[in-house]
Amino acid sequence: GDYVNRMKTILLIISICAVLVSCERCEVPSCVFNLTKLQNPPLEIWSYQYNSQLVYLTIGDCCDQYDRVYTSDCTLLCAPNGGITGKGDGKCPDFNEMATDGKLIWKAK
Repeated sequence: GDYVNRMKTILLIISICAVLVSCERCEVPSCVFNLTKLQNPPLEIWSYQYNSQLVYLTIGDCCDQYDRVYTSDCTLLCAPNGGITGKGDGKCPDFNEMATDGKLIWKAK
């Protein structure tokens, strides 16, 4: 009940703090971490350099869901993978080849 929910919240806060401390080159926007609180949260969030900007890739948890790329202000840029075809939404077909410096910043437990 309440005890389990409080423990989950505490563990989430500790996890976020650990990620923020371990992130050597970036300050992760709070809106990126808010993505972990969605009804269907991503399995992982990665940071990348893409088209000369820091972006965040969220990996969906199943099947035909899009993997989404967000800018630092959490504007949806594109979906390079996923969907029915597995090829995303077509808005960034070069993401998998051009994105560099990938770093896992959050993973579901």
